[in-house]
Amino acid sequence: MQHWEIIIFFLVIAFVYASVGFGGGSSYLAILTLYAFPFQEMKLTALICNIIVVTGGTIIYVKNKQVDWKKVLPLALVSVPMAFLGATLKLKENTFFILLGCSLITAAVLLWIKYRYAKEEEVIAHKNNYIKDGLLGGAIGLLSGMVGIGGGIFLSPVLNLMKWDTPKKIAATASLFILFNSISGIAGQLSTLPKGIDYTRIGFLCAAVFVGGQIGSRMGAVKFNQLVVRRVTAVVVFAAGVEVLIKHLPHG
Repeated sequence: MQHWEIIIFFLVIAFVYASVGFGGGSSYLAILTLYAFPFQEMKLTALICNIIVVTGGTIIYVKNKQVDWKKVLPLALVSVPMAFLGATLKLKENTFFILLGCSLITAAVLLWIKYRYAKEEEVIAHKNNYIKDGLLGGAIGLLSGMVGIGGGIFLSPVLNLMKWDTPKKIAATASLFILFNSISGIAGQLSTLPKGIDYTRIGFLCAAVFVGGQIGSRMGAVKFNQLVVRRVTAVVVFAAGVEVLIKHLPHG
């Protein structure tokens, strides 16, 4: 495998993201984009890595009863089929990269925003609109399937801005959302995968995120400053998004 340093990047990304309850799909795509990986292999790699990283955290959230299934289901029931649909769409390479660049820049903006987390009394007073939640889940699910991310990087900031629930409940929701969408996205991709995908390379990267994710999820004693983590991630993701658009937008 060329560019062995990518394994280190993936391990570090998985470590940081697992410590704050995310999968890291957007950052994996950002790194793979900078190294000009084949675009369909990029999508598959990011989704598999997502599943590996968030599965452990999701199990912990469920065991600790931090998942409000009545609120999660309207998001998931629409997002999962839409993620599958998005993954089955046969996008031209240039179209994919333009969509990816715009998605990365949007994700960077959402990550950069500083918001005040909802308090318990605000959550109790907030009435959820299941139709709105379903539409939100469906839109993010479709984009997730098309681009190859789990969608948590979009969902979590939006739910926090909406004061949808407490930070822990939103983190649990985002973790489940990433897991469901990533599985659905892979299922949708199976019908469109080309020959020649380097599964050995994917295997190395999966091993790296497994190690990083396991360490990150067990580092409960280390409290990362979430705003700092989000903003450092935002800079990397934004830079990758801009570079993708510069390369792939038509130049007059």
